[in-house]
Amino acid sequence: MQILSAGASSPVHPTPMNPSPLSYKDAGVDIDAGDALVERIKPLAKKTMREGVLAGIGGFGALFEVPKRYKEPVLVSGTDGVGTKLKLAFEWGMHDTVGIDLVAMSVNDVLVQGAEPLFFLDYFACGKLDVDTAAAVVGGIARGCELAGCALIGGETAEMPGMYPSGEYDLAGFAVGAVEKSKILAGQDVRDGDIVLGLASSGVHSNGFSLVRKCIERAGASQLPASLDGKPFRQAVMEPTRIYVKPVLAALAAHPGIKALAHITGGGLLENIPRVLPDGLAAHLKAGSWPRTELFAWLQATAAIDDHEMNRTFNNGIGMVVVVAPAEAAAVAAALRQQGEQVHEIGRIGPRAGGAPVTVA
Repeated sequence: MQILSAGASSPVHPTPMNPSPLSYKDAGVDIDAGDALVERIKPLAKKTMREGVLAGIGGFGALFEVPKRYKEPVLVSGTDGVGTKLKLAFEWGMHDTVGIDLVAMSVNDVLVQGAEPLFFLDYFACGKLDVDTAAAVVGGIARGCELAGCALIGGETAEMPGMYPSGEYDLAGFAVGAVEKSKILAGQDVRDGDIVLGLASSGVHSNGFSLVRKCIERAGASQLPASLDGKPFRQAVMEPTRIYVKPVLAALAAHPGIKALAHITGGGLLENIPRVLPDGLAAHLKAGSWPRTELFAWLQATAAIDDHEMNRTFNNGIGMVVVVAPAEAAAVAAALRQQGEQVHEIGRIGPRAGGAPVTVA
C-alpha cells in the first residue's frame, strides 16, 4: 500500500519504526583503520625530522621554521603525482617504491631552482583503506624524504568509498624548499660555449608510463624479457625515480660555475632543457654520448619509436642536466661522481640560429 503525503503527487516511503543504526564504517569508512595507519606512519615520519620542524604529524597543520642560516630566504614549492605508473603498482603488487617516486618528482623540481628541500606533505586517497598497502606506500615516501634530506611533516589519508576501484589509490605530493635570493638558478647566466652534463637516470622514473604499459601489452606476458639491465623485468620497470638533491646541493655549494639545472620529466630532453635557456641559445647534444640501457632499447624496439619521440617522451637515460662553465666542467663532474652519480658530458650550449632549442646529432 502506498502512502501519499497531503497534496503530494508521488509516493513517500515510510521510515521503518525501528531502523538499525548505521556507522561510518557501514558507509565504507573505517576510522579505526585510519588510526592504525597513523600509528604506523609516526615512526617513519620521525626518522625524517630535521632542523626547522616545530610540529609535524598529528596536528591540524604542520609548523616549520626556515633555518636561521638563510639571510634572504626565498621559498620554492613543487607538487606532482606518480601518474599511471601506479597502474603497474596495483597490477604487480609493488607498493613500496612508488612513494620514492612521489617525493622525487617534487624535490627534484625544487632542486633545479638551486633550493634545498625543507619539508614534504603527501596525499593518499583510496576507496577502501588497506593499512598494509598504505603503510608500504608511506614507507616509500619516508625513504624518499630521507634521501632528499627533507622532513615528512604531514599529509592526508582520504578513504572515499565509491571513488576508486577496489585495490587502487592515488597519490599527490607537495614539497617546499628554500634558496638564498642571490643564488636562485633560472638559467640567466647561461652562455654560448657552456658545457652540458647529464646525470644518469635510474630508469624510466615516473613519466611516459602510459606508453610503457602499451609496450608491455603489445609484447604480451609470454614475450616479456626475464631481466633488463641486470634486474628482473618488473623491478627494472618500477625502479624508483632517482633523487639528485644531496649530490647536486653539495656541488652547488662548492662550484659557483654551475649555471642551470633541468629535471628531465614529462617532455623528455627536448622539452625540459629549453626551460632554463635564455632566448637565442640552444643545447646541442651529442647522440651516443651517454650509455643506452637495455630498458630504453627494449621500449624503443617494442613500440617502434623513432629517436625524436624517445627524446621527448622519456628521460632516455638522463634524469638531470647540469649546465656549467667550461672551466669548471671537469671539477663539477668529478665532484658529482664522488657523490655516487654517473656523469656524462652530453653537449654544449650554442646559438639557436632560428632552429630548435635542443638538437641531438
